[in-house]
Amino acid sequence: MYFDSLAAALSMDGHGGYVWTAYGICLVVLAVILLAPRRRQKRFLRQLAGEQKRGQGSPTTMKEGS
Repeated sequence: MYFDSLAAALSMDGHGGYVWTAYGICLVVLAVILLAPRRRQKRFLRQLAGEQKRGQGSPTTMKEGS
């Protein structure tokens, strides 16, 4: 193993703060990239279901040429 102890691995000769912060930022960005489309899809489906429900209650007719 490259480091003698867990403390040495975390400090990384004084660079640990930068390294672990970079890992943390990468994990947050990856989580957002993976979760954002799912949230958008759920919001879209909820909105679409609401529009369909509203459309079933009172049918509207469109005039031609309007």
